[in-house]
Amino acid sequence: MRLHDLADASLALVATRSRLEKRDLLAVVLAAAAPDERACVVAWMSGVLLQRKIGVGYAEVSRLEVMQAPSPTLEVGDVQRYFYEIASVSGRGSTTRRRELLVALFIRATEVEQGFLRRLLVGELRQGGLDGVMMEALAKATKIPATEVRRAVMLAGDLPRVATLALGGGAEALRAIQASVFTPLAPMLASPADGLGEALLEHGRALVEWKLDGARVQVHRDGDEVRVYTRALQECTRSVPEVVEAALALPLSRFVLDGETLSLTPNGAPRPFQETLARFATRVDVEKARAATPLSVFFFDVLLHGNEVVLDRPLSDRRALMAALLPTAQRIPAIETRELTDAQAFFTDALARGHEGVMVKALASPYQAGARGSAWRKVKRLHTLDLVVLAAEWGSGRRKGSLSNLHLGARTDDGDWVMLGKTFKGMTDETLAWQTEQLQARQTERIGHVVYVRPELVVEIAFDEVQKSTQYEGGYALRFARLLRYRDDKTAEQADTIGAVRAIFEAARAK
Repeated sequence: MRLHDLADASLALVATRSRLEKRDLLAVVLAAAAPDERACVVAWMSGVLLQRKIGVGYAEVSRLEVMQAPSPTLEVGDVQRYFYEIASVSGRGSTTRRRELLVALFIRATEVEQGFLRRLLVGELRQGGLDGVMMEALAKATKIPATEVRRAVMLAGDLPRVATLALGGGAEALRAIQASVFTPLAPMLASPADGLGEALLEHGRALVEWKLDGARVQVHRDGDEVRVYTRALQECTRSVPEVVEAALALPLSRFVLDGETLSLTPNGAPRPFQETLARFATRVDVEKARAATPLSVFFFDVLLHGNEVVLDRPLSDRRALMAALLPTAQRIPAIETRELTDAQAFFTDALARGHEGVMVKALASPYQAGARGSAWRKVKRLHTLDLVVLAAEWGSGRRKGSLSNLHLGARTDDGDWVMLGKTFKGMTDETLAWQTEQLQARQTERIGHVVYVRPELVVEIAFDEVQKSTQYEGGYALRFARLLRYRDDKTAEQADTIGAVRAIFEAARAK
């Protein structure tokens, strides 16, 4: 298969909002892929690399300027070989060598192919071809019921592998997949709710559970062997010895548990998420890192209990199994209620203790791995800041021709502006059209695809958390920032300062 065909399909996906049309487009792509191309085609069209990371980041890709090939010649296999070679580079001179390989690849790509490769490498395909749609497309391409495809992905935890099996061996190949210890399962995901009332109205009597701001972990044990996997299903056992010790201390010798690990202060409040995340990057001198940032682990679900796979049992049954297996201190606090006043009090208490909010879960729900449905809803505290737009980037795909990715800034004490991050989320078509016109009218400079503007437009930005950051000159970054609205009632001088950002960070740290 030619890379050009994938690049065209990606643009077509961006251009349509119809989920069914996206499914049908992807089904055609899957059917056309050769057997040895299927895994990487599925991964790329889902917006990821088979290798996950190849040592090439946003800075390297954004600075890359090479001639474009006049006509398409690249095959999927050619590109995959470049990716593997780039990923294998290490040692002295590795940065230069990776850049040489990247240049060699891009020189062979047309303009459309280069655009696809850039967006793929920096994780910005934004085409809606994520796992859910891809599974539906795989079902259509193979004529296997979608429920069987989803279950196979749940059990295997690996969509490209499932796609390869389904396209090559049909339903029988998928039915052979069984849940087992040391094969991580795709995690069940939650969808946001506007509030507790909405979530309780959906579920009636429900489980309301603290939402911890930690790192998701799936813990597998068989006898004396324990392995720990991240949300992305990457093994991290060596980095988290506390989690391993907690698993070995439990009375059952064979299980798979789902939970969160995080670092706590001496008074039991969560430390900033970045400190927890740093532990997962630690491969050497783990004991030193452990002494500085010890981890605690809390569980909220069981997927395999002894020799029984319990995914299909209702949450209430799985909770009973957990109660018998885990000490109270290792279970995330939760209540069962249908009363909004009780849920609100529990939510307020969770926030007061420094946690993100709560999860509201249907008691009858099975564990639907890989799914982001309404069975689990998350309700979190909403932070907002009024910031100023410093620049914007020209969009691609469906947003081509629009200024989309906003560079967000806060005022310093001396009246200057410092950047806190970017966002392209929360924008309607009307917003994109309006801001493109307004930002172009304020343009001061253009460098590549970035348009710098006079700092005049104020935007209200919602976000989950303020993090320390060396990437931006303000020293902080906003986690999961999204646009709520433009504040035409405020001038830039009335926007929030870096001091307000710092205060939110310090308040969270104090808790």
